[in-house]
Amino acid sequence: MAKGLRGLVGPRHAGHSMPAGHLAALSLPVGDDGVVVGDDAEGRPQLVGFHRSTPYDVLLIGGLWTAQVLALRAAGTGARVVVETGRRQEWTTLAQAAGAGLECITLHDVGRVPPMGATVGSPVVVIRDCGMRPPRGRVVSSPWQSVLTLLPYLSPVAPRLMRASTLVGVQRVSPQEAQQIGRILGLTQPEVAALPTLADGVTLWCSGRERHWVMTSGTDAESGLLGMARRMD
Repeated sequence: MAKGLRGLVGPRHAGHSMPAGHLAALSLPVGDDGVVVGDDAEGRPQLVGFHRSTPYDVLLIGGLWTAQVLALRAAGTGARVVVETGRRQEWTTLAQAAGAGLECITLHDVGRVPPMGATVGSPVVVIRDCGMRPPRGRVVSSPWQSVLTLLPYLSPVAPRLMRASTLVGVQRVSPQEAQQIGRILGLTQPEVAALPTLADGVTLWCSGRERHWVMTSGTDAESGLLGMARRMD
């Protein structure tokens, strides 16, 4: 099983659209172990395998919009999505719309996430939206419970989190941040130079020596709920 992104090879079909009010039926094409995070430069879907029998940590240095799209898509695969956040108001509408009354996405204050009891039949994806310095706490990855930590920008804890994560996603950052990220992740100079120029919705996903440039575009339902892709919140 690949550590990072998985390309889905095969025929592509025309996309389907749905009203924003039909989010309860939200479902995206997934492989045996992946959630579609976007397309590469050739238009091939790229997947992240959140549901694993081993602990799995993902770090996204980027915008809230992308984290929320991933939350919706993970919920669409049947995972329970747990959001630990200090800005509950930014997640409330999404959580209410996603399950149509079912709590497939639940919100918790920082440091208040209870044990979730993840199993192979009931996997959990925890999204930590805790600002620039997410505190260490009880929320850790474990079998069938993956953790995605969102950092809006590079912060003092970012180097530690980058080194500890199996998969790291980087969206548009400043030239100074790009240089530091490049040193930690071992990026090439062209990759470093590209980071400050990335368009909204574009992420460089890194896992070991794997590199994938991915464009995330919202479906009609996602765009109706979250708006268009954006780096800034």
